[in-house]
Amino acid sequence: MKKWLILTLAACSFGAERYIAIDNVCAWPNVKLLPDGNLLAVIFNQPSHGGREGDVEAWISRDGGKWWERAGTPAPHEPGASRLNVAFGLAHDGSAVVLSAGVMVEKRPDRWLPVWVCRSADGGRTWTRSAKVTLPEGVDYLIPFGDLVRLPGRRLAASAYHHYGAALAGRQPSAERKAPGGSAYILFSDDDGLTWGGAVLIGKDDYNETTLLRVSETRLLAVARTYRSAHMELFASEDDGRTWKNEGPVSLPRQHPASLTQLRDGRILLTYGIRERGNRAVAVRTSSDQGRSWGAAWPIVTLEGAGDSGYPSTVQLDDGTLVTAWYANGIVTHQRYHMGVLRWRLEP
Repeated sequence: MKKWLILTLAACSFGAERYIAIDNVCAWPNVKLLPDGNLLAVIFNQPSHGGREGDVEAWISRDGGKWWERAGTPAPHEPGASRLNVAFGLAHDGSAVVLSAGVMVEKRPDRWLPVWVCRSADGGRTWTRSAKVTLPEGVDYLIPFGDLVRLPGRRLAASAYHHYGAALAGRQPSAERKAPGGSAYILFSDDDGLTWGGAVLIGKDDYNETTLLRVSETRLLAVARTYRSAHMELFASEDDGRTWKNEGPVSLPRQHPASLTQLRDGRILLTYGIRERGNRAVAVRTSSDQGRSWGAAWPIVTLEGAGDSGYPSTVQLDDGTLVTAWYANGIVTHQRYHMGVLRWRLEP
């Protein structure tokens, strides 16, 4: 831990600023830089790990992540339900697009909610909603996660995953239950995010929360969390997501899930949570060759005293400042669920 603290000070010694940004929320934040320079975060609005009814809310910051105010509600919950799972990004026309799912709070066979397509053209204040998502054959629900990416034309892509095994214990006879597992998919939209389908499998059986990044005209990256040891593995596609190759692990066990950011200097920043017992933090790695190799990992912030924590999201402002958001159920200096923010710079 002493080594990590020293590294944290070194990484954040360039005018870093840390904030309790949104209080009393579990958050699981996903942050995007809007065309007007403001930041928009979509979060889960309850101080609970999905155990109570709640909504997906949108919060805006007009000063680079220091102060936040609620803008609107992309996905209000149905009675007895919790809308909490999201993939989020910007369409080609600048609209904010959220794919949102969730669960019924009381566990039951039909507990998984259908995916909504939520869209805002006014900076997150008002939203339209539809259920225009075609699932893969043989799959009865998907859970969206991570970042939407823009593809050529009016195409978009997003990732989602499907559980099986112990996660569905209430739906299977005990003799048929499997160990937890699942598969990660990429979904496509050909109309700038209005309708979704055409799912392609990224990884089978051991994968759940996955995020995407388009790093060149045809190369896509996907970083997926595994079930068995809860580490992250990198997948790459050289044909805009039609086929995928596993490139191997990019973290140790209990280090997940990922946020991928292409920096202004071309480097790729991988931000992720350290969720080891007694060692909670947000860490980063960088790649200078489109994800083919990665530098050493180091924490940018420690979350001393946290149990439930992590799930970072990072964006880069026009002046080069990095804004990383995460959540924690309480730290030594703040004993409530909250969304935390760090404004920092990554030196060459």
